[in-house]
Amino acid sequence: MPIDLRSYDHIVVLTGAGVSASSGLPTYRGPGGLWEKEGLSDLATSEAWQERPQDVWKLFGGLRGQVREVEPNAAHLALARMEALADGAFTLVTQNVDGLHQRAGSVNVVELHGNIHQTRCSSTDCKLEVFTDELAYEEVPVCSLCSAKLRPDIVLFGEALPVLGDHLATRALRDCDLFIAIGTSGTVSPASRFVRSAEYVGAHTVLVNLEAMDEGGSAFKEQFIGKADELLPEIFLPATAT
Repeated sequence: MPIDLRSYDHIVVLTGAGVSASSGLPTYRGPGGLWEKEGLSDLATSEAWQERPQDVWKLFGGLRGQVREVEPNAAHLALARMEALADGAFTLVTQNVDGLHQRAGSVNVVELHGNIHQTRCSSTDCKLEVFTDELAYEEVPVCSLCSAKLRPDIVLFGEALPVLGDHLATRALRDCDLFIAIGTSGTVSPASRFVRSAEYVGAHTVLVNLEAMDEGGSAFKEQFIGKADELLPEIFLPATAT
């Protein structure tokens, strides 16, 4: 049965890699996932950045080019329309770093894991502003202000979530009355933590994913199983189809 967005005042949506899969981007785990390829997951760590920064740049610099070649899919567009049609507050929290939500028209986006199209200085003392950057560097670039290494502005394994992003997501969940997780399993943090927080404040909780969770141990009240780009335009009212 469709869910009427007009019945809710504070909607929080969490998206994972499954939302971008239909745009042609790989998910991270499971069959064909990026981290299933030998050695790649080892490069997405804080240790690799310290020891092999050039290899880290080769991985994520290459992904920059791959992301540029794809377009937002029907799921991204539906979410942008959901935000435009929602009568109350709408916060889209994403674990994705591809920027496709913004390209689709979403406005209030919290990027938990950063953005692959941005670069920042690796020195925490440096005053260089984070900047948009599409270059795929052959050598590790250095900061123009302090000469420290520049790095992709993303969260690597072993690093904490950005303080601002985590704060904004947590604040939105305090008043949440509808929580929707899309393209993420809901079994690991932050998805598992977010749905429990939403459940605690009495929100209606919805999962849209390729695989169902065990309903006996799930905090999700409703589950829609299938591809996000096919389901999202159909299950939310007002109609989100474009």
